[in-house]
Amino acid sequence: MKSPIVQSTHGVTLAGGGPFTARDLVLALKRAPVAVAADSGADRLLRLGVAPQAVIGDMDSISAAARAAIPSDRQHLVAEQVTTDFDKALRLIEAPLVLALGFAGARMDHGLAALATLVARAERPCILIGPKDLAFAAPPRLVLDLSPGEPLSLFPMTQVTGRSEGLEWPISGIAFAPDGMIGTSNRVTARRVVLEFDRRGMLVILPRRRLDAAIRALLAPA
Repeated sequence: MKSPIVQSTHGVTLAGGGPFTARDLVLALKRAPVAVAADSGADRLLRLGVAPQAVIGDMDSISAAARAAIPSDRQHLVAEQVTTDFDKALRLIEAPLVLALGFAGARMDHGLAALATLVARAERPCILIGPKDLAFAAPPRLVLDLSPGEPLSLFPMTQVTGRSEGLEWPISGIAFAPDGMIGTSNRVTARRVVLEFDRRGMLVILPRRRLDAAIRALLAPA
């Protein structure tokens, strides 16, 4: 793998070219203060008054104005067309946490590609923040502090099994698969939810208001 372009001991807010608001950006930067753009995400950041510390991508959608406004040594061309700009950026960022904005809620194909990247790059702790909810690739074991009655969805991107504590519908003994059993709209029944999986490949989807709980769970020691 190519050496990381961005190496940070702080969390990184990664901006994509899809829609997100100034409020979204403040929410993310408060928790992940290093701003990085994936291609045309640079335009989004500049419009909101934030200069990215790096721009990563194939540079086919960033505007000429944005390229002129950002120092050339912060622009990192990754010329291959096999992967998305989200994938290019995520694999070239080394940080304890990445909060991704502008990759969900616009085009369906882009959203699906971003979800697939979360699983493909599961070694990079990353939370995809959408307009109403958030998603991340589950590690082998996850402990979440939530509230009874809240929704929690599980979506398998491959065949995966596991066990749970604190859910209305336990997942033990279920063979999940994207073309078979999925776990949408489960419900929390305890303040502590424990999830364990036999392999990588499960997405966890929570209400956006539970961002901090998701961050704590992902950053907890294994």
